[in-house]
Amino acid sequence: MKIGLIGNPNVGKSTIFNALTGMHQHTGNWPGKTVEKASGTRIYKGMKYEIEDLPGTYSLMSHSKEEEVTRDYVYFGKYDALIVVCDGCSLERNLNLVLQILEITSRVVVCVNLMDEVERKNIDINLKELKDILKVPVVPCSVRNKKAIYDILEALNTKFKDKPLKIDYDILNVELERYNFLSEYKIPYQIIGLRILARDKTILKYVIKYRNQVEKETKIILEKLYKKGIKIDDIECIVTESISLKSEEICKKVVHHNNKKHDKKDRIIDRIVTSKISGSLIMILLLMVTLWITISGANYPSGILYNIFFSLEKPILSFLTFMHLPGIIINALVYGVYRVLAWVVAVMLPPMLIFFPMFTILEDLGYLPRVAFTLDGIYQKCGSCGKQSLTMIEGFGCNAVGVTGARIIDSPRERLIAIITNSFVPCNGRFPLLISMISMFLVENTIFGSLILTLLILIGILFTFITSKILSKTVLRGTPSAFTLELPPYRKPQIIKIITRSVFDKSLSILKRAVKVSAPAGLLIWLLANIHIGSSSILSICTNFLDPFAKKIGLDGVILMAFLLGFPANEIVIPIMIMGYMSLGYIIDISNLEELKKLFINNGWTVKTAICTVIFSIMHFPCMTTLLTIKKETESLKWTFLSFIIPLLCGIIICFIINLL
Repeated sequence: MKIGLIGNPNVGKSTIFNALTGMHQHTGNWPGKTVEKASGTRIYKGMKYEIEDLPGTYSLMSHSKEEEVTRDYVYFGKYDALIVVCDGCSLERNLNLVLQILEITSRVVVCVNLMDEVERKNIDINLKELKDILKVPVVPCSVRNKKAIYDILEALNTKFKDKPLKIDYDILNVELERYNFLSEYKIPYQIIGLRILARDKTILKYVIKYRNQVEKETKIILEKLYKKGIKIDDIECIVTESISLKSEEICKKVVHHNNKKHDKKDRIIDRIVTSKISGSLIMILLLMVTLWITISGANYPSGILYNIFFSLEKPILSFLTFMHLPGIIINALVYGVYRVLAWVVAVMLPPMLIFFPMFTILEDLGYLPRVAFTLDGIYQKCGSCGKQSLTMIEGFGCNAVGVTGARIIDSPRERLIAIITNSFVPCNGRFPLLISMISMFLVENTIFGSLILTLLILIGILFTFITSKILSKTVLRGTPSAFTLELPPYRKPQIIKIITRSVFDKSLSILKRAVKVSAPAGLLIWLLANIHIGSSSILSICTNFLDPFAKKIGLDGVILMAFLLGFPANEIVIPIMIMGYMSLGYIIDISNLEELKKLFINNGWTVKTAICTVIFSIMHFPCMTTLLTIKKETESLKWTFLSFIIPLLCGIIICFIINLL
């Protein structure tokens, strides 16, 4: 049986998917889409279930790429049944999606999830009556109740003989009578409703066929509606209201709140967390604490990984020598490719393994939607919306993840703004350089260092606002869109879910992409440092060529060349600087900051140089992994180029001003 798993965001859909499929899962992309999909299998009583975990959506009236995937699956997917997961604590809102899906298919199992929270909040749900009203199987579920998973599997074997509940669109009837139109034509309300839900002519044909209606009749009706001045958006509002009223009517019958103040504690916390003043202070404080934990916690495992990888160099050299490879190839592979790969993994992996779980904990707690709520007003003034803040936060871990996270933004215009401006947020690959510069030239105290780092990040965020405003007034002109934002209840984080999502879905997948671009970069760096023209290497010729321009913006040729060669991965910028200053043919590490500071000062560094390097690190072109992701997401060289050039120009201008001052 082919099964689709559908539900609103934050209803525990992924938890149910994991429970149904166990470790028999794999991820990929939907055909023709950049949206990732999770698929899994389960064998139960001799039946094999192939389960697709669909992107979370509030409605089949799709706006974002992810919602389009879910909509198309419901209409066109070759499935045997759909499991629609609902939050038992917010059943009325969740039933909107259930009722829309029941308009399309009767092969539905409704899973009322989070029943443990329902009990804790003293809410009674008459599941039998809900089943009788909807006329489809209804299964209660909670994380602790393992039996519920088997109940879902049993329900999937239902014959689905009953005709499910359908919407009459009474409001639509009243509205159309206002246009004196119903007396002339009998409107098939359900076809109009499905036309609005689908928003697609090809889907309209499928719907007409599915409802056994005559296509010609429907076309005439739609043409008459347009002539009478009834716009699609008008009818969409009417259809949406009809479904909402039906959800409310059902919930009045089946849901009873014994404790009317069950969410009082959440509301008290929200008054503090979403306040303009206290909410902003809490947000900045959490950012500072998260950065401090990430920075402090990553040093030790990074050192261990570094020692492990570089201790393997001799055995690898011995093996390649034993294989009788030419010396130049051995040196290129070991001192070029392997050493850069080892550095990238040692520096990049530990911060991600700390930052992403902390990010996911805040997400599971229900805090991140509050961040979007707090920042929505600022983003509205910048011509965007609060969802951009969520993509910005993901950018702290990796800008490529922030770019893919922009899929949650409905408006294509605002999605592009979020993608173009994401690199103003420094990813964890830039932290080593920022921390080193702060520690060597500004302050040595870790706490004050974290404070300065936070201030630098806030400068990057400020430029995100400024650039978003400029883009929304020029190449991406438009009106900011409103968006539906759910403030989920505060919940205890699920540790297994956090580890799965943060380690496997994010950290390792990003590392895999970084390794792919770092290997050829290592070879290129080695070749530039070891191929000589006369008495000078190509690397030194390039640095001398860049030096006059670099001096104008407070840097030097070595620093600028290090950023250019660090294009595949920001983690290798400092090692390339060391290699350039010491005129070496390979990357080395100077872990002692005093020695590193002495090397930089001997090569003309001042506090001004450090400040300009820090600013340029925050504001320069995105790394290769991020740019490839932007090209993949936008399918446009134009927007990829703008994503490259805009932060670079900002960095050059700010550094030039600092140098003048």
